[in-house]
Amino acid sequence: MRDIAVFSGSAHPRLAAEVCAHLGVPLSPTRVSRFANDCLEVQLRANCRERDVFLIQPLVKPVQEHLVELLMMCDAARGASAGRITVVMPHYSYARSDKKDAPRISLGGRLVADLLVAAGASRVLAMTLHSPQVHGFFSVPVDHLHALRELAAHFGRHDLSRTTVVSPDLGNAKEAAAFARLIGAQVAAGAKQRYADDRVSISSVIGEVAGRDVIVLDDEIAKGSTVLELLDRLRESGPRSIRVACTHGLFAAGALERLTAQPDVLEVVCTNTVPVPGADGTGQDAGAGEAGPGRGKLRVLSIAPALAEAVRRIHNGESVSALFDAPRDERPAEQGQRQPERA
Repeated sequence: MRDIAVFSGSAHPRLAAEVCAHLGVPLSPTRVSRFANDCLEVQLRANCRERDVFLIQPLVKPVQEHLVELLMMCDAARGASAGRITVVMPHYSYARSDKKDAPRISLGGRLVADLLVAAGASRVLAMTLHSPQVHGFFSVPVDHLHALRELAAHFGRHDLSRTTVVSPDLGNAKEAAAFARLIGAQVAAGAKQRYADDRVSISSVIGEVAGRDVIVLDDEIAKGSTVLELLDRLRESGPRSIRVACTHGLFAAGALERLTAQPDVLEVVCTNTVPVPGADGTGQDAGAGEAGPGRGKLRVLSIAPALAEAVRRIHNGESVSALFDAPRDERPAEQGQRQPERA
């Protein structure tokens, strides 16, 4: 791939290196330094002039540090006369601030999107945004990927004939239904009400879970309070087995330990969109040979191949949405009706 430059911030350099390995291009060096007054300075240490520049940086803890890093990377690339600047943001943490649900509250999802564009971003490549409307916060093109195929390939090793995919709430039910179609399973959803960031209530589960193999699917797991509450409701119905899956495994405040300590949870599956505590990020079984209860239940799947293919398609001017098109003989179509192709 010619005329391409890929840089990484300090948030997840291992993922960036893996993406570059799949692309067959070098990961260009970045220098991040701090002045005595605690201000950051970023230098992109490779030629950017008229090149297609990709900046890989998920917004993970410390989020504000990594956000400022990313803004400065955009500004540095723009100042170096980059031909195009694509922000590759596997996890957009501010996507959760997507609605005005209290008086005089900030909309961080839209504000940070505006900041990225003002800093010089020409387009954004993201994965599993918290809600569909976040896509519209950006005034530049957004390619929105998901990890459902990676998760489906993992769970395809099991017998899925009696499987139900359970969404913790109705907001994530559409994604759960899409995943259920991929693996040929049923779908169910919890009736959730949130009272605070770490306090939720799920009154019931809508759908068939009794005597079935359950896969709990969420977009991200932070403190794990929603999933733990859902597990209590599921146990009332008597599922045959329980597995937990998500795209973004943040696992804050000991969430991973609490989830893997549940005796009826067979495994916890996530991807490496963010650095996963206790995992090496390579897709191997996490926790092997490590101390700590339940570490062997964690599985980390790599999304680097999907990100690399999306980067390649963006660079070559090819369709990114075609990555998720089903083979033509698998697409549902009414007799005599032509299905429109996505651009």
